[in-house]
Amino acid sequence: MDPIISKNQSAFLKGRFLADGVVVVNEVVDLARRLKKECLILKVDFEKAYDSVSWSFLDYMLGRLGFGDKWRAWMKTCVCNGNLSVLINGSPSEQVNISRGLKQGDPLSPFLFLIVAEGLSSFMQKAVSLGFFRGFKVSPEVVVSHLQYADDTLFIGEACVENLWTMKAILRWFELISGLKVNFFKSRLFGVNVCNAFMDQAASFLHCKKGNFPFVYLGLPVGANPRKASTWVPVVKAIEKRLLSWKNKY
Repeated sequence: MDPIISKNQSAFLKGRFLADGVVVVNEVVDLARRLKKECLILKVDFEKAYDSVSWSFLDYMLGRLGFGDKWRAWMKTCVCNGNLSVLINGSPSEQVNISRGLKQGDPLSPFLFLIVAEGLSSFMQKAVSLGFFRGFKVSPEVVVSHLQYADDTLFIGEACVENLWTMKAILRWFELISGLKVNFFKSRLFGVNVCNAFMDQAASFLHCKKGNFPFVYLGLPVGANPRKASTWVPVVKAIEKRLLSWKNKY
């Protein structure tokens, strides 16, 4: 799948790692601070992403990415034939037909979700190429506009009204066609060298909240001083907590 999934996506594929996106966004923040350039970062939170996937959009993306009719039919059989029941007082209820979503725990689901998420990446790439979205220019040849780890998404660009309109429109379009709805209450907007007045108006326009640096992305700090031991205390504590849960379990 590596050739058909954008390099902005760093989840589940050989040679791509969780820390890739964290490193890139930290480099962007550091460069913006050093050059005193304005930069906006929108941390997008999707509501129950796996449960919301539209099957018709998944099939569309499979076709768009070059999968043949036979493979698409196999995927329909794997994904669309399923029922669920709810445990009520320990007893299962009557089965209910499922009309959307990917099965949690299914080894195929993470890769199918990458195909769905590629639709959002394609939207962003098209917006950049048409000049509707201006990403953060790292060099004359390199522009960073978005990063993804499955559904964990960052939009990165210049602090301008045009970018706000484009992000809002893309997220709305993507919701309508894919079923993935943004939880703006949990989404956060961050600004580097951006005045408070613009940040307030931008957050209000996007119906999200302003965030402060440092923030956590994929469990790792963004915008903090990596040379300070205090930066890594929350990470160490999280690892210790996880190890303790394993110790108690096994």
